[in-house]
Amino acid sequence: MITSAAQRQPRRGLRLHPAQAVATGFTIATVVGTLLLLLPFAKTDPGSATFMEAFFTAVSAVCVTGHTVVDTASYWTPFGHVVILALVQVGGLGIMVFASVIGLALARRLSLRSRMTAASEAKSVGVGDVKVLLVGIVKISATIEASVAILLALRWWLGHDYDLPYALWLGVFHAVSSFNNAGFAVFSGNLTAFATDPLICIPIAVAIILGGLGFPVLMQLRRELRVPLHWSMNTKLVLWATSILLIVSTLFIAIIEWNNPKTLGSLDVGGRILAAFFQAVQTRTAGFNSVDIGALDPATLFGMDIFMFIGGGPASTAGGIKVTTFAVLFFIMYTELRGEGAVNIFGKRLSRAVHRQAITVVLLAVAVVVGSTVLLMLITDFSLDVLLFEVISAFSTVGLSTGITGNLPVAGQLVLIALMFIGRLGPVTLATAIALRERRILYEYPQERPGIG
Repeated sequence: MITSAAQRQPRRGLRLHPAQAVATGFTIATVVGTLLLLLPFAKTDPGSATFMEAFFTAVSAVCVTGHTVVDTASYWTPFGHVVILALVQVGGLGIMVFASVIGLALARRLSLRSRMTAASEAKSVGVGDVKVLLVGIVKISATIEASVAILLALRWWLGHDYDLPYALWLGVFHAVSSFNNAGFAVFSGNLTAFATDPLICIPIAVAIILGGLGFPVLMQLRRELRVPLHWSMNTKLVLWATSILLIVSTLFIAIIEWNNPKTLGSLDVGGRILAAFFQAVQTRTAGFNSVDIGALDPATLFGMDIFMFIGGGPASTAGGIKVTTFAVLFFIMYTELRGEGAVNIFGKRLSRAVHRQAITVVLLAVAVVVGSTVLLMLITDFSLDVLLFEVISAFSTVGLSTGITGNLPVAGQLVLIALMFIGRLGPVTLATAIALRERRILYEYPQERPGIG
């Protein structure tokens, strides 16, 4: 019997582009979360939450942002809190898994020489060992979250007289929320009641910082902590930029807010330093607050805009344009000012393709932020400083707010929802798309230089 060519060909299932796959996964999680939060027993008062309340909260949780239109502590029941916690864990772990696995998928499309070079520089897992990668992510996440949960539970149990079962629940919820850079809290004032308690603030801050470093960095530090000479350029850039930004942002907030009676001014010296550091850490894209964000000086808000826009490390639970993108642009500028040709970082030359990618990411991010801010200015009566803060906080999946989120019209809340999705999925999918579209061109046009500056 003769078979046709069509019959001989195996049937292919639906294949999604990596960007489509992750967007689909996040969309499904959001839909499920919204439906669960719409259930009557997810809300404390009689009746169900409105669609926008449930939808906004689900998006914020899946995108590990922390923006809220209702008070998380009093509005949602324990069931609602469990749903939010599950969405945060799925969203945070999912983006780390996707970002790391997509790196392996991209590596397979490179030449053998390029793959060997990439594997040598990464010094973490092989380009084909996805199982080791996934197990490593889960182990690191579980270890950090469990450790922080125990520390927090002990403090709330022994230091604040909460019952042990409830203290354990508080520890687990805030450990997961902090490591995933979500910023959700089950206290009505977020963490303002613990602004001067280092045994609460420091474990949460450490979890946020670790979550913001990214899995590739955490994996390499676990394997080669004592051999910094073996660290990849990515690891060095993330650690270098994160350390500097934490110091600068802490000093920035402390200096401006030191005598503000509505924020740091009402605390003792130790409390001011702790609160300044804690809020500086939140600009790594977490979203907890130990002081009233709405009472901050406009200059502080503007500075925090910049720190939030930069964000955390790649393949992490943090958002923003990423500290590596910021560092790359800094070294490009530094090299240009010195009149040198190649950009050299930590003894290695930076690929020129990375120059273009960094500039592309930043310009697109600026366009999104500016466009969204203008749109909100047209449909609301709030001032530029608070709207810009709200927009960057949503885009960078931070979750900090001056308190206007719940007062925005539905159209304004939809803008924030779009920003959270773009901020959570955009940088990864954009980087993936750029890498997948990269191709060699066998010819070049004549060079010409326009005037610059």
